[in-house]
Amino acid sequence: MEAQAATPARGEERGQEEGEGDAMDAFLDKFRSQQYRGRLHEDTWEQELDKIPMFMKKAPAEINPQENPELACLQSLIFDDERPPEEQAKTYKDEGNDYFKDRDYKKAVASYTEGLRKKCSDPTLNVVLLTNRAAAQYHLGNLRSALNDAMAARKLQPNHLKAIIRGAICHLELKNFSEAVHWCDEGLRLDAKEKKLLETRARADKLKRAAERDVRKAKVKERKDKVQKGVLLRAFQARNIQVASAAPEEDEDDEPTCPHGGLGSENAIGARVSLDDSGRLSWPTLLLYPEHGETDFISAFHEDSRFIDHLMVMFEELPPWDIERKYHPHHLELYFEDEARVEVYQVSPESTLLEALQHPRYFVKAWTPAFLILVKQSPFRKNFLRGRKVHRLK
Repeated sequence: MEAQAATPARGEERGQEEGEGDAMDAFLDKFRSQQYRGRLHEDTWEQELDKIPMFMKKAPAEINPQENPELACLQSLIFDDERPPEEQAKTYKDEGNDYFKDRDYKKAVASYTEGLRKKCSDPTLNVVLLTNRAAAQYHLGNLRSALNDAMAARKLQPNHLKAIIRGAICHLELKNFSEAVHWCDEGLRLDAKEKKLLETRARADKLKRAAERDVRKAKVKERKDKVQKGVLLRAFQARNIQVASAAPEEDEDDEPTCPHGGLGSENAIGARVSLDDSGRLSWPTLLLYPEHGETDFISAFHEDSRFIDHLMVMFEELPPWDIERKYHPHHLELYFEDEARVEVYQVSPESTLLEALQHPRYFVKAWTPAFLILVKQSPFRKNFLRGRKVHRLK
């Protein structure tokens, strides 16, 4: 009885195994005749693998649920708003730390900011988020924002050493040297051997002393220049030389340097009116050639020197821009403009600089006399003087 009952059972098992074998054979035969659609391609397998969340090297900036449903699902699990704020804030902190390690400081700042927005009740976690964001902002060059985060962290924990270190460094970079020294001193009271604070304090103290020394030097120079300017102004008054008032954007107490805004003004930087031991003036002077847009700069034109003496030296060899070779010293005419009256005054080359400056219609601008030079009888001269009243100096 038992033998007869066992025979059909073994027959049914063999039949089932044969059926499963046939199904497997059919499944394998299917792949012999057609390729698996979900396979990775030989040439693009790395890019395809990078689209799978488990193998992604870097998550996309924005996740589209339709394009990346698996990744969107993982994100919803990680940043579940139903979780406690502390857990969410910690998740954002860890994410920010990963971005920070990869030197993606912008995304690190964004993650730490999201963590702070959760307003968790753990002050230690909030301090970490603030100090970490301060470090990321520092690397982005946002020193003021980094300092604000360090200060906010210290409001929560006044003795937080990392916040003190980062705040001290920010003060140093912002050139708040006294504040940097103060923050370092507060940190060193907590840890007298903290290397970063010791280095920062030494550098801040050195720069602070240098800045204070520069301020003292600047004040001494300012007083000296003011005295010198007073001497020069009295010399101008004694000679009846008129100095044009400063432009609205200029400070009338500026030193008598040469910031002339005309052609070639870069050559005049640092030049200034000087008074020699015999009480005679020398002026930085511009000679303008409007026909060619060129300029000559005489750094120290002695008031008793004649224009022709300078022209003889300057045009001993004709300049390369004088293609027509016509700028010979004795073929040149000198003028100065009276812009208020649209008039020009011709100056004799035989006259001295002082004689020209003493004319009642001459006003020295920016402490730098300027004169126009034209070629006699040239077409440009004729066109240039057309419509202007010309006066000859006696």
